[in-house]
Amino acid sequence: MRLQGIPKAKIAEELGIQDVGRLKIWMRKYREQGDFGLMEHRGRRKEYKDLEREVKRLRLENDVLKKWLEILAR
Repeated sequence: MRLQGIPKAKIAEELGIQDVGRLKIWMRKYREQGDFGLMEHRGRRKEYKDLEREVKRLRLENDVLKKWLEILAR
């Protein structure tokens, strides 16, 4: 909508956003970071890192088990 020249206040009104300043912040975050900028990040960084580690560990475990099954099949 904003790209069509509609003022921020009008967009906020149409979307039911009372704080135009909040809309400005969201627009800036989207412009700078895309969809990722609009995601909730509070308290999740550690969770993301832990999940990445867990995925890596499980992939390694799967690789080891596949190799073990190959050895047993011989």
